[in-house]
Amino acid sequence: MELLRTPPPKERADAARNRAAILDAAASLFAEHGVDAVSMDQVAAAAGVGKGTLFRRFGDKAGLAVALLDAREQALQEGILHGPPPLGPGAPPSERLVAFTGAYVDYVLEHLALVRMSETAAPGARYRIGAYRFWHRHVAILLDGTPDPEHAAHALLAPLAAEHLTALVPELGESRVRAGITRLAERFAPGK
Repeated sequence: MELLRTPPPKERADAARNRAAILDAAASLFAEHGVDAVSMDQVAAAAGVGKGTLFRRFGDKAGLAVALLDAREQALQEGILHGPPPLGPGAPPSERLVAFTGAYVDYVLEHLALVRMSETAAPGARYRIGAYRFWHRHVAILLDGTPDPEHAAHALLAPLAAEHLTALVPELGESRVRAGITRLAERFAPGK
């Protein structure tokens, strides 16, 4: 699992300063105005960098969203790899699966607009993101011993997509969505 984590890029000091300024500006603007309402021009201006710097570094707003999510994803990944049970090692796979889905829903709902943007930037974008590969591998490992754990992992992660949660939460409410996801994880769990 450690191999699926992306190491931080090595960069010059000025590039690191620009990156930090861009991420700080984007985080502030997104928090104040919402992700959809902020343009890349606004982010560049607030960060004090040229648009070219911003686009070369992040590509587009979805790339910026992925970069903003990186530290948050790493915290969840650290909990999975080294944290206390049941999210971390030491608990039975069924308990870890339920803990993971709960923690993942917490993460997605807290950063819903950013996760949605990163997952829907292009067709299939969700499945190309390094973090998704990590989540998928983790779930497949927890589902070892069930028929086709690789497919089952995709099936369990599908209703956790930000686009899906964006549609469901206003209709069903957060507590009902969480309860449904917990029931689904319990059904997928090995030995069930």
